[in-house]
Amino acid sequence: MKKKAQSLMGMAFFGPALVLLTVFLFLPMILTLVFSFTDFFALNPKLTHFTGIDNYIEMFQDEDFRIAFLNTVKFVVLIVPLQCCGALGLALLIHKVAYCKKYFKVAFFIPVVMSLAVVSNLWMQIYSPEGILNAILGFFGIAKQPFIHSASQALPSIAFMSVWQGVGYQMIIFLGALQGINPALYEAAELDHTSAWQKFKDITLPEIKPICVFVFITVTIGAFRMLVQPMVMTGGGPSLSTYTVVYDIYQTGTVNWEIGLASTMAIIFAFFVMILTAVQNKLTADRDDAPRTPKKKWKALWGMLAKDKEAGYVEQNPEA
Repeated sequence: MKKKAQSLMGMAFFGPALVLLTVFLFLPMILTLVFSFTDFFALNPKLTHFTGIDNYIEMFQDEDFRIAFLNTVKFVVLIVPLQCCGALGLALLIHKVAYCKKYFKVAFFIPVVMSLAVVSNLWMQIYSPEGILNAILGFFGIAKQPFIHSASQALPSIAFMSVWQGVGYQMIIFLGALQGINPALYEAAELDHTSAWQKFKDITLPEIKPICVFVFITVTIGAFRMLVQPMVMTGGGPSLSTYTVVYDIYQTGTVNWEIGLASTMAIIFAFFVMILTAVQNKLTADRDDAPRTPKKKWKALWGMLAKDKEAGYVEQNPEA
């Protein structure tokens, strides 16, 4: 009776969350998959027909989708190393600071809590021909740069702004990981007169590796979802140089009302991101944590038994 009451209590707490997840997550995912095989048009849903894989074939032949996909990959390649390394560097510097540590934490975290739309508008003024950045370049005798008004500079400019806005979040995560490292490890390294680089390479990095993997994967997924920055700053231009996959999905689904095509884009994009995440997990996994085959498990067990037997023999025969 008591177990039944506990089960009912658990369902009472879990039930509302399950309903919300079903309505706003699971059901939309199922509908997206279904709509991707149809020509569903939101303004005239009665004329919906099953199209099979025609939408998928059309997407792979669509020039705009290929350009958007390539731009998204470029953005990820730019932002992931910059944001991960920048966050780790800031965390290491703040971790070593003796004074005003809280001030630096707040200062670098403030952009994270700001709306991306607000940050984008702010950097539009910074990147403008009469903005502060061009004024600084002019002071050093450098010609004015077009930044977001140039097809070659727009994407790197947005990437830099995105790093500035988001690096504080990963910095806080790295700071928590650094504070969790046992100080005795560094004290032992000091006794051996190891250099700062050796301590970082042999102590810091191995200790925070799980956090590094987490940050790497989350930053990658977040970079693939870029939408607000090009929407506000460039409108996908100039010459589609900042037109991303998520922006293409938005334009197709909510502007052109072609829900079937937008759902197809979303499925292709989600499938690609899932594969990439699985590859990242595989490449960053510890070899010791990798799943072992039954044969390897038996070999490991046999080796442990042999070591135990040898240790027992040495204890019984100390002169051996």
